[in-house]
Amino acid sequence: MAKILMITGDFTEDYETMVPFQILLACGHEVDAVCPGKAAGEKVATAVHDFIGHQTYVELTGHMFALNADFDAVDPAGYDGLVVPGGRAPEYLRLNEAVLEMVRHFFAGKPVAAICHGAQILTAAGVLKGRTCSAYPACAPEVRAAGGTYADIAIDAAVTEGNLVTAPLAYQCQLDEAVHGAALIAGGPAPRQGLPPEGAERGKMCRLFIGADPDLWRQRAVA
Repeated sequence: MAKILMITGDFTEDYETMVPFQILLACGHEVDAVCPGKAAGEKVATAVHDFIGHQTYVELTGHMFALNADFDAVDPAGYDGLVVPGGRAPEYLRLNEAVLEMVRHFFAGKPVAAICHGAQILTAAGVLKGRTCSAYPACAPEVRAAGGTYADIAIDAAVTEGNLVTAPLAYQCQLDEAVHGAALIAGGPAPRQGLPPEGAERGKMCRLFIGADPDLWRQRAVA
């Protein structure tokens, strides 16, 4: 199975962090969640973004997300793919040159998944020139300024271009789609039996991995 790096930070979006982390682990992949300046066992605060009638979202208190690896010990060459959640964290993580160098390493051909404001890190790393990328709509000017093509897609969709798969934000989708996407990453058949009924808790972030070419992950898999 693959060894995947997740770069996150304080006030990362709760759903966009926890769902891919748990889904990839459930598939049998190894996922190292790291944050600059923090070590394994430390935590980052998460935020829940919600729309309650204002012109933009509000930030509500989320969970405390435990990191399981040391940022300073990360060697990108030892990983097969990268996940970049959104939320407030990318706003300051993009100021860290070590983070940007890691992103550039993965863009050399390894699978990269980013959601929502995660695109802010990609634009700062200078990796979007000539690429197609979705993100939270407010990030569209940044994607275009970085030389990328902003994919104006539905909020419950994802777009894949080469090794890059992106989506605009976390949203609800059918749990069976989430499980199907997880199975695709793992390179196995999609489990369709005994799934909870529609209306159960669902995670749109998984569509990032449904949209991604599963062969990207298989090719990079660690034996």
